[in-house]
Amino acid sequence: MNRSPAPNRRADARRSRAAILDAALRLLDADPDAGVEAIAAAAGVTRQTVYAHFSSRERLLDAVLDRLTEEAVAAMDAADLDAGSAADALLRLLDAGSRTAGRYPVLLRRISSLPLSPQADRDRHAPVADRLRRVIRRGRENGEFDDGLPLDWQVAVTIKLGHAAGEEAEAGRMSDEEAAYALRTSLLRVLGAGRSPTGDEGDPGSAARS
Repeated sequence: MNRSPAPNRRADARRSRAAILDAALRLLDADPDAGVEAIAAAAGVTRQTVYAHFSSRERLLDAVLDRLTEEAVAAMDAADLDAGSAADALLRLLDAGSRTAGRYPVLLRRISSLPLSPQADRDRHAPVADRLRRVIRRGRENGEFDDGLPLDWQVAVTIKLGHAAGEEAEAGRMSDEEAAYALRTSLLRVLGAGRSPTGDEGDPGSAARS
């Protein structure tokens, strides 16, 4: 009996979808206005194949952002969030997310400017919020973090502070180093950790401001 071709077709579809997303990441970070035709050519598929996987350019952008979220979450999981103090784990989590974002700065700026419903925004942040919640809960339970405020509030504030740091750096009002320091310092203070995020190194922008 001949083996059904269905598994092969599914494998081919997975490969073409992955190739399209890889090409979209490369092209859209270099040129946020890159069209479907250019992405299809870079992926080695036809325009029709792209639309077979993604019904519109907006759907493709959604899938690209999902891929970026997956990359960030994988980097966070690799940071061993259950090891060491909760404060150190939280800073490792932030660093992992920043490294992923730093690989696609132009693309993320463009996508972040697209309109998104509150529910869609919550859904997109859910995997990151889950990991933040796990680390912050551990810090609350072992006394590192203040447990006088709701846990979900602390998670939401962490996400908003991360966005604020990125926006300040993007606008040129702070360097990347100053924004990272401000984020770490503000976050640890909000959580009641009562410690400097850089130990004896101090504020990286202090010398420039003195």
